[in-house]
Amino acid sequence: MTAYRSDLLRVLDERGYIHQTTDGAALDALALKQVVPGYIGFDPTAPSLHVGSLVQIMLLRRLQQTGHKPIVLMGGGTGKIGDPSFKDEARKLLGADSIQSNVNSIKRIFERFLTFGDGPTDAVMLDNSEWLDKLEYIPFLRDVGQHFSVNRMLSFDSVKLRLDREQSLSFLEFNYMILQAYDFMELQRRANCRLQMGGSDQWGNIVNGIELTRRMDGVEVFGVTTPLITTADGGKMGKTMSGAVWLNEDSLPAYDYWQFWRNTHDADVGKFLRLFTDIPVDEIARLEALQGSEINDAKKVLADAATALCRGPEAAVAAAETARTTFEQGSAGADLPTLAVSGSIGLIDAILQLGFVASKNEARRLIAQGGARVDGESVTDEAYVIAVSGQVKLSAGKKRHGVLTAA
Repeated sequence: MTAYRSDLLRVLDERGYIHQTTDGAALDALALKQVVPGYIGFDPTAPSLHVGSLVQIMLLRRLQQTGHKPIVLMGGGTGKIGDPSFKDEARKLLGADSIQSNVNSIKRIFERFLTFGDGPTDAVMLDNSEWLDKLEYIPFLRDVGQHFSVNRMLSFDSVKLRLDREQSLSFLEFNYMILQAYDFMELQRRANCRLQMGGSDQWGNIVNGIELTRRMDGVEVFGVTTPLITTADGGKMGKTMSGAVWLNEDSLPAYDYWQFWRNTHDADVGKFLRLFTDIPVDEIARLEALQGSEINDAKKVLADAATALCRGPEAAVAAAETARTTFEQGSAGADLPTLAVSGSIGLIDAILQLGFVASKNEARRLIAQGGARVDGESVTDEAYVIAVSGQVKLSAGKKRHGVLTAA
């Protein structure tokens, strides 16, 4: 680890957030001298962010915890285009009403992680539609466009990989990196923002913003990127068989959120405790050193702490109790996902509607592999019909459970 002197970079370094910095020594010196406003942008492409965005949210939390000012930038403007970085194809374009609805929904999650207000280190939330929607095309090309080299833009990995695969990159998407660079400059002007943070796939966009701000305003600003977070088995963080792990309660029940963390691979427990909880690093070192079945205790600590941050302490306690009654007592916990059924339902439909899988084909595979159980009994007939007169416990594998109740 680099010997940083500021609390900001020292904490980010020891907890595993730093992949690249544009000038770590200068940023370290600035963070020692003053409050550093820093931002991360979030495009509102859905009503909820998912676990894949959680490293960035926690990065803003660490910024505030170490005495600096988080700026949450909602991409009400850039969301109308969609970030093409490392995407195989263009995102579906959303209308203004859908984007605003998503912005309103996403805002709620940040209040769990950050303290908002008017103080010097209080978080603020801005929307880049405030300035991007007002840009005039010709003046923008003359004033801003002249500072961008198309040759250099084509060399960035986020663009180059798309072109190397001979996958279409629209002119609309190509403009995204210019608009993001403009965001950084605009935030420096409006909020004295000196730092942009993001995932490693944002490196090129961040560098563009730094150079544009230097050329147009003569101000030194900085960038920090986080590593790509993968699981021990090489998978992408937050991707499960049944889809994304959403942060908003109305997109994913608290029990399922808790269970996601409880199912962490043994080798990932320490890393995830550092990134996604506030547990001190000395205690994390003790937890990740646990061996054998005792590592499950560390996983429960991770699940409790991560769920308490995102959903609140009461939700974490309820989810843990549901897990205890489900796994230790073999009964159906009160917080399990529930599906009301009139009379009867096919096994495939029940598995799908409880959210255990994303498609009927996945449900069929689960059943064929012996992973479906009705009231604890394995069922391998995909045509099986469940009669529901009271309460029926349905399980998919060892770790996903739900309840069918009579409507």
